[in-house]
Amino acid sequence: MIPLVHLDTAQVPDGGGELRLMQRGDEFMIMLGSTSLMTSRRSGSEETLATVVCDRLKSRRAPRILIGGLGMGFTLRAALEALGPEAQIVVAELVPAVVAWAKGPMAEVFGDCLTDPRVTIEEKDVGKVIAAAPLAYDAILLDVDNGPEGLTRRANDALYDRDGLRAARTALRPRGMLAVWSSGPDHKFTQRLKQSGFETEEVKARANGARGGAWHMIWLATRPGH
Repeated sequence: MIPLVHLDTAQVPDGGGELRLMQRGDEFMIMLGSTSLMTSRRSGSEETLATVVCDRLKSRRAPRILIGGLGMGFTLRAALEALGPEAQIVVAELVPAVVAWAKGPMAEVFGDCLTDPRVTIEEKDVGKVIAAAPLAYDAILLDVDNGPEGLTRRANDALYDRDGLRAARTALRPRGMLAVWSSGPDHKFTQRLKQSGFETEEVKARANGARGGAWHMIWLATRPGH
């Protein structure tokens, strides 16, 4: 059996626990305690998060997108493949070590996406990036936790409460979209999106894409306007 090797450890700010980068053969895993948050072998729903949004941005000549959470780069790479040369993508990653892992042990997984001229990496809390930029984005893609109920960091809940949704709505341009990845459905969150003035759609996505796997949930919430 191929051994599981512990490569590095990083602390999540604000008492969010300890992330561990693990490797088994050519597979990488990021774990929180004994919970596997992500693996380099499951990328389907994270890629769908990007593609369903980018398909709806085709009419915009130079869209500007914010991605919350770098992870293993699946959402970022899918967005780069779907968008044209004039697009701008800002990636907000709270844990600096995750960026270092992307440039170091997982460099082959990430390829050249971090050096793409369309990409800017900000090592910041995505909530602060959202709050600092009214009417700045055509889309905000959030994959910073297990969904609207924070798993890695209780402060992440603030992204999904009414104040957080109001801040996201303010940061979006008219007809801009907030897209949220979750490991499963959450009826209360759907209601909060609607109560916050978003036109809301739920999209189911398989963890392994066409190869199947568990069903995950993606919310597409559009800011009204022209």
